Amino acid sequence: MSSDLVVAFTGASGSPYGLRLVEVLLRMGRTVHLTISPAAVEVFDREIGRPLRLGEGEFDPRELLGPTAEGLDLSRLKYHYFRNFGAGIASGSFLTGGMVVCPCSMGTLAAIAHGVSENLIHRAADVHLKERRKLVLVPRETPLGLIQLRNMVAVAEAGAVVLPAMPAFYTRPQTVADMVDFVVGRICDQLGVEHSLLQRWGETDRH
Repeated sequence: MSSDLVVAFTGASGSPYGLRLVEVLLRMGRTVHLTISPAAVEVFDREIGRPLRLGEGEFDPRELLGPTAEGLDLSRLKYHYFRNFGAGIASGSFLTGGMVVCPCSMGTLAAIAHGVSENLIHRAADVHLKERRKLVLVPRETPLGLIQLRNMVAVAEAGAVVLPAMPAFYTRPQTVADMVDFVVGRICDQLGVEHSLLQRWGETDRH
């Protein structure tokens, strides 16, 4: 199986999680196939404070990663326009090691739960389900209504991992970055990516 990974940002709060995930995966030498919805672009600007210019053939990884781009092999970051159904990740014949939607909006969750492939993000997620590959969905919505809960059950029954963006406090986080790293670390665990982003239960306190 390929070590390439697919990451999608959608229009839910949680841009710091997605951004940190991409950075960590690149630092670990993984090739990342990235696709971003228009709503995610709006949220990213609000939460990170960096506008992104994204279109077909238009992507600057330094705009996305900012200062963290230094020292990264940016050739491993492959951007796919969210309407480009000709991208490799739209087909099951394109091998990957898994996909993460981080953050995952409730609209994206609903589309995946019901097999509605309106864009490349939905289609790539559908491909990972049908090919029995790892699909991790990272919602942040709160509170959750019955429709959202039923959609989470549906995707879990189909084989996805629902990994809410819920930092733990037994690690005694000192900064927001610590809390972000906890969630990103748990995502990496699901993908089989080694890391040292979090203190695991039973380990000696690092603070």
